[in-house]
Amino acid sequence: MTTDAAAATPEPLISIRELAQLLGTPVQTIYDWRKHGRGPRGYRLGRAVKFRPSEVETWLQQQREAS
Repeated sequence: MTTDAAAATPEPLISIRELAQLLGTPVQTIYDWRKHGRGPRGYRLGRAVKFRPSEVETWLQQQREAS
């Protein structure tokens, strides 16, 4: 039996700053979205909040479809 190493490797997470840069949005906007339950799903790791790029992409598609 073989396993796919790519499937076993977790997706690298991005920071709030990286997400803000990716979206061309101020960091504070990301914090505001989180406060109000909007925006892509984030994961708290200690004091940091990280995001999965695949979930950000899904969220972006949902935003596009909603508009």
